[in-house]
Amino acid sequence: MERVILFAYFRPNRYSFNALAGALEKEIALVEGHFQCYFPRKEEELLSLLREFSETSEIFLFFSFFTPQYWQIKDLIEKIKNLKLKRKPWLVAGGPHATGLPRKTLEMGFDYVFVGEGEESLFAFLKSLIQGEYHPKIRGLSYFKDGEYVSYGKANPVDLSEYAPFSLRFSLIGPIEITRGCPFTCKYCQTPRIFGTKVRHRPLEQILSYAEALLKRGIRDLRFITPNAFSYGSPDGRTPKPEALETLLKELYNLVKPYQGRLFFGSFPSEVRPEQVTEETVLLVKKYCANDNLVIGAQTGSERMLEYLQRGHTVEDVRRAVKITIKAGLKAKVDFIFGLPSETEEDIKATLSFMEELAQMGAIIHAHTFMPLPQTPFMKKPAGRISKEIFDFIKKYLPKGKIFGEWEKQMLLSEKISREIL
Repeated sequence: MERVILFAYFRPNRYSFNALAGALEKEIALVEGHFQCYFPRKEEELLSLLREFSETSEIFLFFSFFTPQYWQIKDLIEKIKNLKLKRKPWLVAGGPHATGLPRKTLEMGFDYVFVGEGEESLFAFLKSLIQGEYHPKIRGLSYFKDGEYVSYGKANPVDLSEYAPFSLRFSLIGPIEITRGCPFTCKYCQTPRIFGTKVRHRPLEQILSYAEALLKRGIRDLRFITPNAFSYGSPDGRTPKPEALETLLKELYNLVKPYQGRLFFGSFPSEVRPEQVTEETVLLVKKYCANDNLVIGAQTGSERMLEYLQRGHTVEDVRRAVKITIKAGLKAKVDFIFGLPSETEEDIKATLSFMEELAQMGAIIHAHTFMPLPQTPFMKKPAGRISKEIFDFIKKYLPKGKIFGEWEKQMLLSEKISREIL
């Protein structure tokens, strides 16, 4: 019987599947010798493929998703059940939600859950299927066997140099992941809980190789995935290493120049930490990169809250970062989270005052509402709510283009997550 793998390549999860598809290329002959691989981008396409292959093939359907996608995925699983297929597909989950709540994810209707990074455990899983083993002992894998919950813990962190950041073979390409892991343990954030606190940098020569491959494919704008762009080359991720950063940007700049390409660094889909924004690091961006902004993580204007959140920087660090950024002729897009746990009226006042100050300086506020997320210290905290004072600030600065974000959508999601999942 033929075996088919379907990866639910939905837009919010494309970066995860780019990495997994890149991992498959490591032993592509073995994979394609035993599986047909498809990457449906829309729900309708996915359901159509299930109907097409259920008559003749054993299907493994992979999802990677965030907690705010829970309801979308749950509804889709229900639709799959209602298809009345001849052969039920095996449902496999990974990503932030599955890593944080593996047992509950299995209870959604999944047959297997991957916990942590998936490159190594995915291939080990496929090898076990080839050998006819459906209950393998693989680190990072969880499932139910005879009604009992079986878990082999969390996958080991992978060596980025061993895997491609995307797949040229499957034409699943995007930003190049240059660093994984974060040494800062902010209480609301899943990143260090999923990827660990030890930073791993992709070697320079590999970054250049993948960048050149994109350029040869006709991609002219290069972007990068990293928890903190200015940490590249730093052994601990806390202390910047400007010489490594300059080497990276200079080599990339020299590479893209003949192609009339552009570098975007420290802007979406990555950001920079405020204490690492210096005249030296910003000058490197101005010298080699095309972005007109830096995304700076602040999260709050309260010194007490910064310490409570374990952010590892001060309000003054943010103020200085914004000044340096604007002075260099770049826009400063500053992240703030509203409705944080344990926030007092004084904390809200301090944040409002600071945001007013930054807006007057020329900064743009990127507004978020706190959402409790699995595996974080704030997992059981109440849903984020936006105070009247914060709403008044939003009303004042929204027409001026000084604030943007999905705070309203996130506030509703936060309540649903708190009430229905956590």
